[in-house]
Amino acid sequence: MLATGGPPPGGAGWAVEMKWDGVRIIAVRDADGCSLFGRNGNDVSAAYPEIVTAVKDLSGKGSLILDGEIVAQDREGVPSFGLLQRRMHVARPGEALIAEVPVRFFVFDVLRVNGLDVMAETYLQRRTRLAELALPEPLSAPPHWLDVDAEQLLEVAREHRIEGIVSKRTDSVYLPGRRSPAWIKTPLRHSTEVVVAGWTPGAGGFGATFGSLVMGAHDATGRLVYIGNVGTGFTHAARRVLRGALDGITITAAPFDPPPPEAAAGGWHWVDPILVADVEYREYSGERLRMPSWKGLRTDKPPALVEVPPVQGNWRNP
Repeated sequence: MLATGGPPPGGAGWAVEMKWDGVRIIAVRDADGCSLFGRNGNDVSAAYPEIVTAVKDLSGKGSLILDGEIVAQDREGVPSFGLLQRRMHVARPGEALIAEVPVRFFVFDVLRVNGLDVMAETYLQRRTRLAELALPEPLSAPPHWLDVDAEQLLEVAREHRIEGIVSKRTDSVYLPGRRSPAWIKTPLRHSTEVVVAGWTPGAGGFGATFGSLVMGAHDATGRLVYIGNVGTGFTHAARRVLRGALDGITITAAPFDPPPPEAAAGGWHWVDPILVADVEYREYSGERLRMPSWKGLRTDKPPALVEVPPVQGNWRNP
């Protein structure tokens, strides 16, 4: 179940959770063991063996399905997507990496427990079932708040450098695979997935890598369209790794029809649009992302499912 973007709703009948900056995971435990699945349906169990072990160790009989977010926390306990990148792209991490970059599974919903499908139960009923589970480390159920001022919780999220909040109707059922207005996400700064379509030449210290990456996303007709360039948020190491990856998927023609008018004069280079990344941005006017900043590559979503973000400004001014 996916959330829609928007301002936090007012009035009774809503619960508020923090929005965690990590990787969405469905954990399935049955008689054959435990498997972790990303948003694209890929089995990523081998990448997070400590989470698999913890879900296996949960008490109770029968099958169990949990929904949540795998996060890596910095020294202050703040979820860091940049830190998580070190685990996301390693299919089978060794003991040293697991110890150096530990991850947690923040479980915020339960879909099946002791073999019983509970998706038709209300949010509050499912949260009660979740609270009854004795979640072992590194699993935990983050708090939710009822009858609170969502704007105040946004300020709390800002103070603690958390990505934002998610408001959920207390009477909502779980709708797998659907983006529902019963869940509303309010980030302090918008984020979206993009398809990497090319790169521009760099200057000075970036001459050996790139100046910016060309971003695309699919419109309502399924056509890949240009939504701007991102040139900030990269470490020098990330630039080198990305340039190596880009050189391996070069194509001669632009994947956009038509290509941006400035591409020819700028000497832009095109790549096979198979890489998906996360970026943050201030707003989207329908043409280009404003003030985008790179967050990192993703492996949990196929390029064909990357859509243009909604045309709107900030709900709040970061």
